[in-house]
Amino acid sequence: MRLPCSRRFLSGLPDPHCFEMDPPARPPGGIGVLLVNLGTPDEPTPRAIRRYLAEFLSDPRVIELPPWLWQVILRGVVLPRRPRRLAPRYEAIWLEAGSPLLVHSQKLAGALGRALDTRGLSVHVALGMRYGHPSVEQALLELRGQGCDRVLVVPMYPQYAASTTATAVDAVTATVAGWRDQPALRFIKRYYDEPGYAAALAASARRVWDVHGKPDRLLLSFHGLPRAAVRQGDPYFRDCMETVALVRHALGEDAGLAHVAFQSRFGTQKWLEPYTLPTLRQWARQGVSRVDVMCPGFLADCLETLEEIQIQCREAFLKAGGGEFRYLPCLNGDEAWAGVLADLVARHLAGWVRG
Repeated sequence: MRLPCSRRFLSGLPDPHCFEMDPPARPPGGIGVLLVNLGTPDEPTPRAIRRYLAEFLSDPRVIELPPWLWQVILRGVVLPRRPRRLAPRYEAIWLEAGSPLLVHSQKLAGALGRALDTRGLSVHVALGMRYGHPSVEQALLELRGQGCDRVLVVPMYPQYAASTTATAVDAVTATVAGWRDQPALRFIKRYYDEPGYAAALAASARRVWDVHGKPDRLLLSFHGLPRAAVRQGDPYFRDCMETVALVRHALGEDAGLAHVAFQSRFGTQKWLEPYTLPTLRQWARQGVSRVDVMCPGFLADCLETLEEIQIQCREAFLKAGGGEFRYLPCLNGDEAWAGVLADLVARHLAGWVRG
């Protein structure tokens, strides 16, 4: 009795009839770089926002409550109300080309690709969103379609947090878990301490100051995080404070202008302090007249920077008695910053490509 091919293979018995053709030629493997950002609604409408929030707020790394409890709150309270409240805020910042976060992320992806080309690195760059479109899966399929069998994943978060960087890693690994031929994967965990990053932030501030003068204070506003997450071992707060120290160093003689606060609270629990909006109100009441605000935890402008900071915080500061409020944009697709990011990427591609 003749064993099936699979059983003869496992038994160690050769069977020349199992493979009657030469194996197909192996395609030359390409290198991919996957940028991952948080995500955005497809449109500034309640329906699109609801769809986005349903995915975003269902991530257990974002909302660390028992799923059975949180889903009742999410479906019964949050999703019926919050999308309608958010729609006007998204409409106020929406660009002709679409969502600011998506547009600026795409520009950075393009600038990064060009910067890698100038360094002689043949690398394909794709952009994926953890929530929404283009999804992480779509971006990985794009890279696979370009023949990439090695992928470097670059979350667009300079500081590490489980609710941002870790969940981006989750999405990548979950996507390839079902692939028969998986790519080799590498991940960049954080890069707030990349020397050119703090320098780029300081340079963007100086460009404004050289034309319009220096402020009384510069507020470095980071996205908030529940205190409980830090107590449980999340390094985000430490990463943020070290970022502040590096930016102050890059500012040189102007280091004393820089202060720190945390924005975008959600829910009722205690988050990292001081809070951005109350800080700005307090400064205005204390007689601080001119304030600049920068968001070093965001690489691309989005709702939290363009609406929360540039509109809400500005109005609150002026209403409380402040004189001048300026929001300093994120680095976005700045070519010089893309060059810094390209150097970081090149180092992490060591052994895969030669510059």
